[in-house]
Amino acid sequence: MSGTYVGMPAFLPPTHPAFPRAARDAVRDTTLRENLRHATHTIRDKRAKAVAELADWQQLREAGKRIKDHTLRHLDQYLVQLEESVTAAGGTVHWAADADEANRIVADLIKATGETEVVKVKSMATQEIGLNEALAAEGIRAYETDLAELIVQLGDDRPSHILVPAIHRNRGEIRDIFLERMGSWGRPAPDGLTDTPADLAEAARLHLREKFLRAKVGVSGANFMVADTGTLVVFESEGNGRMCLTLPETLISVVGIEKVIPTWQDLEVFLQTLPRSSTAERMNPYTSMWTGPADGDGPQDFHLVLLDNGRTDALADEVGRQALRCIRCSACLNVCPVYERAGGHAYGSVYPGPIGAILTPQLRGTTSEIDASLPYASSLCGACYEVCPVAIDIPEVLVHLREKVAGQGGPGHRLEKAAMKAAGWAMDHPRIMAAGERAAARTRALHPKRPPGATAWTDSRDLPAFPEKPFRDWWKKNRT
Repeated sequence: MSGTYVGMPAFLPPTHPAFPRAARDAVRDTTLRENLRHATHTIRDKRAKAVAELADWQQLREAGKRIKDHTLRHLDQYLVQLEESVTAAGGTVHWAADADEANRIVADLIKATGETEVVKVKSMATQEIGLNEALAAEGIRAYETDLAELIVQLGDDRPSHILVPAIHRNRGEIRDIFLERMGSWGRPAPDGLTDTPADLAEAARLHLREKFLRAKVGVSGANFMVADTGTLVVFESEGNGRMCLTLPETLISVVGIEKVIPTWQDLEVFLQTLPRSSTAERMNPYTSMWTGPADGDGPQDFHLVLLDNGRTDALADEVGRQALRCIRCSACLNVCPVYERAGGHAYGSVYPGPIGAILTPQLRGTTSEIDASLPYASSLCGACYEVCPVAIDIPEVLVHLREKVAGQGGPGHRLEKAAMKAAGWAMDHPRIMAAGERAAARTRALHPKRPPGATAWTDSRDLPAFPEKPFRDWWKKNRT
C-alpha cells in the first residue's frame, strides 16, 4: 500500500506516470482486476434495473441537463443569491479561489475553536484540495467516517472510485487493514474479526462511535446547494453523514461552486436520478438538509467555503463546461471498459474514470504528463454518455481535450504534425504522389512490419500491406 498522495492539488508529484504506463502496471494485478470486475458489474446491473422502473427516465435526464446548463450560464447570479440566503439563515460564507486558500480558511476556522480533531463526511471536494494533509500539517487530525473512506484512510491508501472509494479492496484485505491499523487511530478492531460484511461494519461502527460523540467540529461537502433558501443537501447511505452534520458544535462545508441549483423544485429531479444512478436505490437512505444553524438543534456555528479551484476556467470552455454538470453518481465508471481494467489509481486524481478524464485536465490544466494523457484514457465507445443522468457527452469533451493537448506540441505530436504536413504536400502534387505509390508497391517485400517510430500504433494493430500495384494504375488499366 502506497502512502504517496496523488490527489488534485498543485502539489501533485510530477513523477506520477502518464495514464498508459500507470494502467499497464494496474492491469497486471489480477486481484485488482477481479475486485473491479465483480464490483462494477454488480453495481451497473442493479442500476439498469432501477432506472428501467421509471418510464420518464429520459425526460428526467433531460430536465437535469437543462437545470445544470441554465445554472452554469447564470452561475454568478445564483452564487450571489446563495451567499445572501446562507448569510440570512445565520451562516458564514467564505470564497476560496484555489486549494491553498480553501485549506487555509478551514484550518483557521478549526484552530479558532481550539480543537485538534474533526470528523468528516465523505467529500470529493476536500479530497480534491488535499484537506486532510493540509490539516495534518497544522496539527489537526481529520477522521473519515464513511466506511469506504475509513478503509482507505486506515490503509494509508487512495480512493479509486467516486461512489465506492475502496472498490479495489476485497473483504479479506479490509479485515487485515482493520486488524493492523484501527488501534493506531482509536478503538482497535475486535479480536478474531472475520471478513463477513456484518462483522466488518460492526467493527467500523464501534471504532467511529467514540469519534462522533467526542468531536466538536465536523467537515462536509454537499451534493447540492439551493440558492433561493441557502439549504445544503447531502445524500448518503450509512448514517455517518447524519452524525457528522448534527452532533458537532461547528460545521464547515467545502463545496464546489458548480453544486448550486436555483430552487427546491429543481432538487426534485436529482432526488430521483442520483440515487438510481449511483447506488441503484429508489431513494437514498439518508438525505440530510440544513439551512444555517438553529438554536438548540445541531451545530451552532456554520461556515460554507465556496471552492473554485479551476472551475471558472472550465466554465469558460463552451465544450468542456458540460463536465461541471456532473452530480458524482459514478455510473460512467461502472460501464467504462478502461476503468474496469485499470482501476482508479491509474488516473492520478480523486476523480477517476471517464468523468475524471475530462474534469481533471480542466481543473488542473494539461501541463503535466499525467493530465495531458487523461483525455486519451478512453476507447470513445460512448457507454459513459448513455448512462450519465445529466447527459454529459463525455466522448465529445474527450476529443475536444485531445485537440487541445495536441496543440501544445510535444515530441509525439510534433512528429505527427510533420508527417501530416508532408502527406498534405505530396497529395497536392499528383505526379509526386503517384511516383511514391509506385515506389512503395515495388518495394513492399522490404517494408518492416513495425516501422520505427510507430510502435504505439503497431503494438496493438497490424500494419496493412501495400498492394501489388497502386489503385490509380489499376483504374487506368481496367476503367479507361
